[in-house]
Amino acid sequence: MEQPGMSTTLTVQLTLEECCQLVEVPAESLIEIVEHGIVEAGGGSPRDWRFDPAALDRLRQALRLQRQLELDWPAVAVALDLLDEVARLRAENESLRRRLLRFMEP
Repeated sequence: MEQPGMSTTLTVQLTLEECCQLVEVPAESLIEIVEHGIVEAGGGSPRDWRFDPAALDRLRQALRLQRQLELDWPAVAVALDLLDEVARLRAENESLRRRLLRFMEP
């Protein structure tokens, strides 16, 4: 029984095989993607790897870039890093804009 004030967090971890089935990619491709640092896997060797939902989302994004733009994996890694940087800069810009508006309000 859960005590008041305590929350339970369930973290889903997927195996290499489960990820491959979900995104319809061969294990060799997923291993290559991990080797290029596009997706991080927990565990020592591919048979022990575990992926969280965020890794699955990033994997889908990487596969979409690779298929639509016909990029190799190193180019996909660069493209994802640039997209992450754009998202970070947009969030920072929005935060600064909100702070600035507080000084400008009468």
